[in-house]
Amino acid sequence: MTLQRPASVTDAFLQELVSRVPSTAGGTWKLTEVYTGEVLVELPQSTPADIEQAFVTARAAQAEWSQWPLAKRLKVFKKAHALFLANAQKTADLIQVESGKNRRMAIEESCDPPMVISHYVKHAKRLLAPATLGGPVPFLTTSTAIRQPKGVVGVIAPWNFPFATGISDAATALIAGNGVVLKPDNKTALSPLWGITMLEQAGLPKGLFQVVCGEGPDVGPTLIDNANYVMFTGSTATGRVIGERAGRNLIGACLELGGKNPMIVLEDAQMDDVVEGAVFGVFGNTGQICMHIERIYLPESRYDEFRDKFVARAKALDVRASYDFGPEMGSLVSPDHKDRVQSHVDDAVAKGATVLAGGRARPDLGPAFFEPTILEGVTTDMLAGSCETFGPVVALHRYRTVDEAVALANDTDYGLNASVWGTDLDAACAVGRRIQSGNVNINDILATAFASKGTPSGGVKQSGVGARHGDQGLTKYTDVQNLAVLKKQVMGARPGQDYDDYVKGMLSGLKMMRRMRLR
Repeated sequence: MTLQRPASVTDAFLQELVSRVPSTAGGTWKLTEVYTGEVLVELPQSTPADIEQAFVTARAAQAEWSQWPLAKRLKVFKKAHALFLANAQKTADLIQVESGKNRRMAIEESCDPPMVISHYVKHAKRLLAPATLGGPVPFLTTSTAIRQPKGVVGVIAPWNFPFATGISDAATALIAGNGVVLKPDNKTALSPLWGITMLEQAGLPKGLFQVVCGEGPDVGPTLIDNANYVMFTGSTATGRVIGERAGRNLIGACLELGGKNPMIVLEDAQMDDVVEGAVFGVFGNTGQICMHIERIYLPESRYDEFRDKFVARAKALDVRASYDFGPEMGSLVSPDHKDRVQSHVDDAVAKGATVLAGGRARPDLGPAFFEPTILEGVTTDMLAGSCETFGPVVALHRYRTVDEAVALANDTDYGLNASVWGTDLDAACAVGRRIQSGNVNINDILATAFASKGTPSGGVKQSGVGARHGDQGLTKYTDVQNLAVLKKQVMGARPGQDYDDYVKGMLSGLKMMRRMRLR
């Protein structure tokens, strides 16, 4: 297949990026251009000793970084914000080359770190400022909550949004005064490495932000054992392993995990808007979005209308390999993942489901392309009915009452994202509040929730622990030190005072403070 690689992605540029990865005897991994299967670069693989040294280096730099005034740290990120925007097209080139996603998704991904940085540059002073509160004895005691960085944070980023998660999650940890050791997926290590290059161009001290590479089972244990906190985005199965190991080490972990995300269409929904929303919700990023839609529930009275329009739209999608904005859908990330998606479709068909559109790989387009796929008659005994497929595959379902739709939407171990569509916003919001999900979008699929950087975004049930964004998106990377001051020795009986008298006075004082609303 003939496809011209973006001019910005030169061999010299790629070699410069991968030279940042510490590797002594770990060998290399062939990182390929997804559209063609061509090997782009040999990615060094880090040994346990390399990982331990990365933490040593990051800790040394963090000891100084944590003492920088917050205003000085934020100045770095203001410069980084400008650099990320100035280089958005080059970043998108790298994202497309390593992941195979279409241009629109690559550009949108490049914008996530600037959005996150912009939010926390504005709010970090408030969130990280010491908060002096009352102590147990009014006027004579104080207690101050002081935010201290945790140390060095381990960030484990997925392949579906390597730049957004790798850099955005690290940026908040860095703003809070931490160092970072990042493990990107081998398939998509280039864009995070480029992000670190830009951060250092903006003034981030060298050594503070380290990258280690390798397969999860080889790299993960050593990374977790050396980290003071772990931020992970990925599958629920891997999240359990990481959470367990972090727990044994008595360190915190934030885990954004899988989803089997539902979409409920109400009777009064604007169907043309619903169809276009579903096209993005199901096929955006080739279905490789943690918050994308895998189940659509429709009222019986409008099922046929939606099905016919949606199937026609899916069949007409422009799916191909290109580095311009033409294609509406790109490739899956790898041939292995393509085979996994195919196995879910084949299992559903074998157990009685019907393929309304797609259902097969497209090797004529590239080694990992798969058609936009719509299924009908999917049941929970099928892989596509209960497990996260993470591809351009969706199942359509009918419902008779809204109560039934909500029950079906909640009939899953997952709870990451959901979508509700209807013109009566009060009614749609009422339905949304009944769905067991960390994120619920009304008349949208996912962007409104995820782009709201001031509000926490995370999962419930088996979809995760903790959240990114919102106040806790920054404060989770800190420990709180309670600095308590006693101005006069009043926390006990006076010399020679009978303890019974002291207790009576203490109880009387507590009653008085309650009446005066001091406590």
